[in-house]
Amino acid sequence: MSKPLSICVYCGSSFGTDPAFREAAEALGTAIGKAGYRLVYGGGAVGLMGVVAQATLAAGGTVLGIIPQFLVDREVMLPDVTELVVTADMHERKRLMYEAADAFVALPGGIGTLEELVEQLTWAQLGRHAKPIVLADIGGFWTPLIDLLQHMRDLGFIRPQAEVAYMVTTNPDHVVPLVTDMVRRRSWVKTDSGEGGLPIDQM
Repeated sequence: MSKPLSICVYCGSSFGTDPAFREAAEALGTAIGKAGYRLVYGGGAVGLMGVVAQATLAAGGTVLGIIPQFLVDREVMLPDVTELVVTADMHERKRLMYEAADAFVALPGGIGTLEELVEQLTWAQLGRHAKPIVLADIGGFWTPLIDLLQHMRDLGFIRPQAEVAYMVTTNPDHVVPLVTDMVRRRSWVKTDSGEGGLPIDQM
């Protein structure tokens, strides 16, 4: 590749109640850094956001933080990132994160994380992008969403010709190898969990 692969990670500004969430964020950030890749994330210094960014930097990777002005004080920016962009609003933030990313990974998080993930799933379903999307289902965190998507399929709201394309893994160590392979091939299949959407080239 002519430039380092950029992985956008959506995750919480809190740690959550399960220590496995923090461990997964650290493992993912370390893997991104060791691969020489760039992390694209929301710019915060706290919670899982701070953990994944600091781990990426500590492992030798670069970090692009993108945060809206109104969250600068509320979320506490991480000053050590390689590049920090302060946007006018959330819409600009999400657009810039999308444009900078080669792939998207969702760690556990709250409403904001869910909203960002679902937006990328929707855009992929509508054919607006073919960038890989990985759900890091740590401790079964994303299992209710996966079940809901299947429920939508069963009731005819996700039709076979408009499948939702994503991959799932329960192991944070598998995320970077999966993303690397998917980006290089630009087509992808289900993960080690057996869950996920159809390959993009079959949608």
